[in-house]
Amino acid sequence: MIFKSIILGIVEGVTEFLPVSSTGHLILAGDILSFTGDNAKTFEIFIQLGAILSVIWMYRERIFSSIKEIGSEKKSNKFLLNIFTAFLPAAFIGLLTHSYIKRYLFNPLTVSFALIVGGIAILAVEKFVKKPVVFDINALSLKHAFGIGMAQALALFPGVSRAGATIMGAMCLGLERKTATEFSFFLAIPTMFAATSYDLLKNIHNLNLSDMPIFAVGFIVSFLSAIIVIKAFLGFIARHTFNSFAVYRIVFGLIILFYYL
Repeated sequence: MIFKSIILGIVEGVTEFLPVSSTGHLILAGDILSFTGDNAKTFEIFIQLGAILSVIWMYRERIFSSIKEIGSEKKSNKFLLNIFTAFLPAAFIGLLTHSYIKRYLFNPLTVSFALIVGGIAILAVEKFVKKPVVFDINALSLKHAFGIGMAQALALFPGVSRAGATIMGAMCLGLERKTATEFSFFLAIPTMFAATSYDLLKNIHNLNLSDMPIFAVGFIVSFLSAIIVIKAFLGFIARHTFNSFAVYRIVFGLIILFYYL
């Protein structure tokens, strides 16, 4: 089980912040490793906290200084207000649709469909989006933030990818590629923390003391692998487009489709 925990921790950490859908990868990896069922779902929710912590750790100075300066620093107030504004659409829609999504949409067919369509959408954005006009997170308006938040709400559909939806949505609104990506990272903190906390509370009965070593290993591996990927990802997008991720999504979506059919 430790081996399975390590593999799934790597899968979560590597895919969570890339525009490729961690959900699709965890579904396939869990099936291949024969790690499914309620306990597996709870494990997958738990290791997402490791990925969240990686972003908090990497951007800790900006996050804690902004929190410390609430009410006294205009730039920090604006930054936090933008994050909160972007968080609201997915939070509101998610609360209304959570049970329906979990019951009817978490299956290989819908995930593979979302991966393929999302890949095509990324290719379209890269080809047709206008030149960026926003090159700094501090230059975002509330309108930008709300628009990105609406894009994030699309990721409630399994397989869309939260990172992919927010980054592409931000680019459509005029954000430069790296700025869009970093805002996506910051937005992931309240969004993923709220979602995972809600899911963990609903599945707390599946947690057993004997499972803690396995959960802890997955958590740590997810945290460490996410840090490595985030650093590499920021370096990659400084020199490349997202087209390679789009092609990967389409191919991976087809693999999932044929695997389960």
